[in-house]
Amino acid sequence: MKRPSAAASRKPPSKLAPRLPRRYSETPVRKCGFAMPMQSRLVALAAAALLSAGAAHAQQGAKKNAAPPAAQPAPAPTQAQADSASGQPGWIVRCTSASRDAALECAMEQNAVLTKTGQTVVLINIRITPDTRTPIALLQLPLGLNLPVGAKLQVDEGKTVDLQIQTCENRGCYASTPVVPDLLAALRSGKQLKVSFQNMAKETIAIPMPLGDFAAAYDKIK
Repeated sequence: MKRPSAAASRKPPSKLAPRLPRRYSETPVRKCGFAMPMQSRLVALAAAALLSAGAAHAQQGAKKNAAPPAAQPAPAPTQAQADSASGQPGWIVRCTSASRDAALECAMEQNAVLTKTGQTVVLINIRITPDTRTPIALLQLPLGLNLPVGAKLQVDEGKTVDLQIQTCENRGCYASTPVVPDLLAALRSGKQLKVSFQNMAKETIAIPMPLGDFAAAYDKIK
């Protein structure tokens, strides 16, 4: 009996035989001249996404925490509004020094504010210059003034002192004058200092400033 040949006993491969899945390559991906494993690429992409989200959140937080725009300075009041202005109680003495070893430099000041709004209408600062020992008065006035007219000082019903407005900036307009002996004597013995100026409507505004403790405050800075 003939044995079947080896070629005849072999069965042809089935067309339906399942194919085994290929293994994913562990070979690093090469790009731009350097190798980066697949896992490292995923970590890098995730980190970049988190950083982008954090930057966007920080930008939104910065917008929320941004400071509001500065309020615009109030213009000069009308006389009806100025009638409600009141001088702060007492003249305040402030002393400062440029360094620990430097001598103290002292000044006295008084301000008047509108009762309803708290707007500073007039601020007077008096200091004695160290070189000439002459008292100088610096006045801060509101914006919106009739600048050519300037401002005036008057103690009680005495003589008026004309002031030229020298400069203006976002906090107000400024004028200064030496406190001559006659004016100083009137301030020390007077009851009320009146500061007057004109607004843009050419209405004269008069602001009263009490002088009750002027002499005591001046004695501390001279």
